[in-house]
Amino acid sequence: IVRMSPVLLLSLLLSGKPSAELVPEKPKRSALNQLTRLLLRKYNCGVRPVQNWTKPTTIYIDLIIKSVLDVDGQTQKVTTSIWYRQIWNDEFLVWDPEEFDGITEISLSSDAIWVPDVIISEFVDVGKSPVIPYVYVNCSGTVKNYKPIQVVSACHLEMYAFPFDKQNCTLTFRSWLHSVDLALWRPVEEIANDTREFMNDGEWELLSVPSHYWTLNLEDRDYAQIQFNVLIRRRPLLYVVSLLIPSIFFMVVDVTSFYLPPNSGTRITFKTSILLGFTVIRVNLMDEIPATAIKTPLIGVFFAVCMALLVLSLAMSIFVVKLLHYSEKEVKEMSMSACLLDKYGSMDQSFIESAFTSMKTLDDMDFLTLHRPQHNDHVQGFEFDLSPEPDLFSLTEVSNNDSPLEKILQEVVSLRLYLQEEDNEGSSQSYWVELCLKVDKLLFCVYLLIMLIYVMTLLLLWGVWSSA
Repeated sequence: IVRMSPVLLLSLLLSGKPSAELVPEKPKRSALNQLTRLLLRKYNCGVRPVQNWTKPTTIYIDLIIKSVLDVDGQTQKVTTSIWYRQIWNDEFLVWDPEEFDGITEISLSSDAIWVPDVIISEFVDVGKSPVIPYVYVNCSGTVKNYKPIQVVSACHLEMYAFPFDKQNCTLTFRSWLHSVDLALWRPVEEIANDTREFMNDGEWELLSVPSHYWTLNLEDRDYAQIQFNVLIRRRPLLYVVSLLIPSIFFMVVDVTSFYLPPNSGTRITFKTSILLGFTVIRVNLMDEIPATAIKTPLIGVFFAVCMALLVLSLAMSIFVVKLLHYSEKEVKEMSMSACLLDKYGSMDQSFIESAFTSMKTLDDMDFLTLHRPQHNDHVQGFEFDLSPEPDLFSLTEVSNNDSPLEKILQEVVSLRLYLQEEDNEGSSQSYWVELCLKVDKLLFCVYLLIMLIYVMTLLLLWGVWSSA
């Protein structure tokens, strides 16, 4: 064993590496971490970030409409998706980039710094907006707060001209602090005509977003406000194809159904089928028409009147068919009124011809009913002999001493009387059918007149709305 001298051992210890180098160094804090800790060390998020408290903080706002999600006419609410931007200057969040590795912009939690309380006055419900917990801050103190917002706002919706309506919904941004001023980040014209981000494939079309600045004075304090007017227009093609065109087709078919003969028995069935089909389409498309408690849309009035016209058309046809199916006794009882209708309803016959036809119809019916001769009638100087031949009745009398020839003659006379009765019944029935056709034509003209008045009224109402 070699023993080392104390001098040599001391020299070795002095020449050795220190023990501190054997322990690992602690990592230095990153420049971003140091900057964040420095900015938020004495920051108070409840105090407006200005050195001079009399100086107002200007909040620049910007708005981009992304889409119109829902328009509820009954509750007067509109749901829109917007991209909202706020920019302001925070005098307490300023640093020198050279001292922190050239960092010029960082992200901070929105809960850790002061954020303006800018709200939307028309806000009525909480939308499904994603939460963005961070804001961007640059070295000069400019804070940028960008976030998407789903806004459910109140709007005065005018549904009178549905589906050709235009809506003007406002979004008013304001702050509860009187020491906060508002301004637009971009020019007014650029914001108004910026539709590049709008989803243009839906039901609504974005026309423009004009805006204006104004102040509200309350208790000798001015509160800044910026109002955006979202002008949108509905695309009516879907509703025209699914609602208006089928209804117009039904009305045209109903008008042409008057050309069906009323005595054929198919007109009532056809008109009932039209009314039933219109009702089914109307019920199935009930959800397409917006419900509003303020004013009935013009298209709702259109459907109601179309339904009323179809019912009126069916009632007219039922009335004509009922007239056609009166019995012989009822026809005879109504012969005087029929004469009056024929007298005033036909322009082809004179008054004397109408009177002659009416009197002859009455006398022929009396003859067929009573089988007795009638006296001659006089109508304004004209003499008509309507009595049957008395010899024919005498020949029909049965005698016990009749020869076979006389019996044959009696049968022939009876046959002649029977054929004459049938011929009179046929002429009376044809006259009644002709009269019913005239009534049907008159009702058809009345129906066309009502439809014409209805169409002119609709066009007038539409013109008044368009000019307004």
